[in-house]
Amino acid sequence: MPRALFLCCSLTSLLASLHAAELAGAPGPVGPPEGAKLVHRLEITKPGVYENFRVDAQGQGGNIVKITTNDVTLRNCEIFNGTGNGVGVFGTRVVIENCRIHHLLNGTYENQTDAHGITGRWGDVTIRNCDISHISGDCIQFDPDRRQRGSLIIEKCHLWAGPLAEDAPGFKAGQSPGENAFDSKTPPDGERCKLIIRQCYMHGWNQPSQISTRAALNLKEHIGAVISRCVFDDNEVAIRARGPGGRGDARVTVEDCAIYRTQVGVRAEDKIEGLKILRMAYGPDVKTREERHGGKELPGYENTGGHDAPPLESLIVKPRP
Repeated sequence: MPRALFLCCSLTSLLASLHAAELAGAPGPVGPPEGAKLVHRLEITKPGVYENFRVDAQGQGGNIVKITTNDVTLRNCEIFNGTGNGVGVFGTRVVIENCRIHHLLNGTYENQTDAHGITGRWGDVTIRNCDISHISGDCIQFDPDRRQRGSLIIEKCHLWAGPLAEDAPGFKAGQSPGENAFDSKTPPDGERCKLIIRQCYMHGWNQPSQISTRAALNLKEHIGAVISRCVFDDNEVAIRARGPGGRGDARVTVEDCAIYRTQVGVRAEDKIEGLKILRMAYGPDVKTREERHGGKELPGYENTGGHDAPPLESLIVKPRP
């Protein structure tokens, strides 16, 4: 998918029945400006604004950009060419915006090792207007250590998988690495971690992978999630919502979204409680709109306002120069 088509606009003006709040408009520029400073790793230990970096990891692992303090904005950066995570967040009140994160590949295509685009600990974290692709883990994963609680907002982002244009160590051109656009892990009890994902475009999670079910959103464990005004295309599963059990107990509301060219729109697992699917738009190539695993009865389930989607091209827009 060309980078020019990278964010959905609101569905309001195109489908009166969707009732979204406002028109999203075209996304802003993503990545560093011309003449950005080239570095190979970035350690952020003091509050402030950090912007206009090209972070070429030169094949190194670990957290390529590591944030270990509060009150940080990371802006207008490109982070790439590593075998570890693009950004590790270990502070709160952190904003990551207008960043391009790509080609973080570890292991081999047949035996991939996690290299996430953005990861770290739940806190007051916002990820905005970022383009993340070609990773061997998840575009965004919080919290792999299951240590912290907090909130995460992901908005106006392009989270995608697709064939590699060239060979990379352990990978061949044409292979599509990665697991999910987003994956949640949390402490098992206490206050729920709060997740908001809105106005994002997530596609390409449909090629063979090392995981058994490849989904754009893998929503599980102890979260309260609201997914709104997002567009999903060319995925095995668009939204995987998982109920009580070893990986379950999510509370998920999906509203005013659209799904295209997907095997399963929403996969509800293990009698998930309180699942709400509101005003969902489905393209003609969605094979199964909803699928249930581990129990047919879903306590507190609501599904209203489902309808046919407009052409995909009418919901994604070009970024401003």
